[in-house]
Amino acid sequence: MSSVPRLVIAAPSSGSGKTTVATGLMAAFAARGLTVSPHKVGPDYIDPGYHALATGRVGRNLDAYLCGPELVGPLFAHGARGCDLAVVEGVMGMFDGAAGEGELASTAQVAKLLRAPVVLVVDASSQSRSVAALVHGFASWDPEVRVGGVILNKVASDRHEALLREALDAAGVPVLGVLRRVPQVDTPSRHLGLVPVAERRGAAVEAVAAMGAQVSAGCDLEGLMALARSAGALSCAAWDAAEVLASSPPPPLPVPFLGAAPPDPRFGPEGASSSNAGRADHAHPDSKVTVAVAGGPAFTFSYAEHAELLTAAGAEVVVFDPLRDEQLPDGTRGLVIGGGFPEVYAAELSANEPLRKAVGALAESGAPVAAECAGLLYLCRELDGRPMCGVLDATARMSERLTLGYRDAVALSDSVLAVAGTRMRGHEFHRTVVEPGSGAAPAWGVRAPERRVEGFVQQGVHASYLHTHWAAEPGVARRFVERCRTS
Repeated sequence: MSSVPRLVIAAPSSGSGKTTVATGLMAAFAARGLTVSPHKVGPDYIDPGYHALATGRVGRNLDAYLCGPELVGPLFAHGARGCDLAVVEGVMGMFDGAAGEGELASTAQVAKLLRAPVVLVVDASSQSRSVAALVHGFASWDPEVRVGGVILNKVASDRHEALLREALDAAGVPVLGVLRRVPQVDTPSRHLGLVPVAERRGAAVEAVAAMGAQVSAGCDLEGLMALARSAGALSCAAWDAAEVLASSPPPPLPVPFLGAAPPDPRFGPEGASSSNAGRADHAHPDSKVTVAVAGGPAFTFSYAEHAELLTAAGAEVVVFDPLRDEQLPDGTRGLVIGGGFPEVYAAELSANEPLRKAVGALAESGAPVAAECAGLLYLCRELDGRPMCGVLDATARMSERLTLGYRDAVALSDSVLAVAGTRMRGHEFHRTVVEPGSGAAPAWGVRAPERRVEGFVQQGVHASYLHTHWAAEPGVARRFVERCRTS
């Protein structure tokens, strides 16, 4: 059961100032000595990086589409263990969720699942008395959503503030903060949103500090804390990687070789051969195996629960930076390359030829490699004309078209992540094109919003544009680590 005080920061629409307010609140309360748990509604990878800077804790996502509504409470409780306060930044407008799915994955749904009061951030720059009608509409639209206060953003003057407060008195929703119209805090954007923290370093620290100072000066922190304490208790148990793995079905054994040469019976059931000389092919089932995870500025997209699941499944997770490290970590038996911005760093990634060759050799050996979006591009022959790892017989390039949205998919091929027929939900978010878009053994059949095949499965490689959340299917991590032991 979780009784951690909590707030959900919502808005009528994107661009109202949710990220500034949520990150600023996290920083302001942390500066007061509170342990603050940061959360983000939806699949966004970038905002949690700023949240982590503000709180010193891992930013965690709460996504009712990717993980199912039933996991929102347990994942929240897991992230908020031992904290004094949790701040949850919403997504888009408060009632906006997965297209055509009603309230699913909306900020409103998450607020209800968490029994948490909502603070509505309103861009007041072009209105005065009308703000009351706006707030009244959002506060009354769904009686199960409790809007406990308003923070007014981009207020022009004392006179403007007085008009807004007078109007909101009649709406019955207290004003818990007023932020003046000031030069925007330095949070630069580009083709996929804010520039990630890992790319900005000192500038990001300064931006978060500025948000904290602005919110601390303009908001009633005591009133906000009192509102947070009014959240209802959650009856669910906290999510735990080891517990969910223990209760999940084991992967089919032996893990398929997926197009690689079958085990040679002359060398026993694990198929050791001269091509695998020097590798620990006879690892004990309970021994740790090293799984390398790409990080650094080019690969910043990951969910914290993935590393936790891999660790619980028996992996030693070692992060490396493909921009700087010329070799994979010692003893690497599996490789995870998540999302990010390889297109921004194509020249540097291409220039690191030793690492590209090491990745290619690992994939050629049949070791498990899981690549999502940016990882898919990195495994191609080339990206925007620059040589990449050459694991996949495909090319990648930047595109003007943004591909964005939730996806309902089914695994079409047995792979290191899933048995064919496994249904998973995912998310796409990119401005690139891979040609061809799938291999002889596609990774996924996308069922919605349109039917198509996508991605590549070959030997131990699973490469796709689809971002998935392994908490929804913890057997993915278990299967991956088991393949690390047997490959």
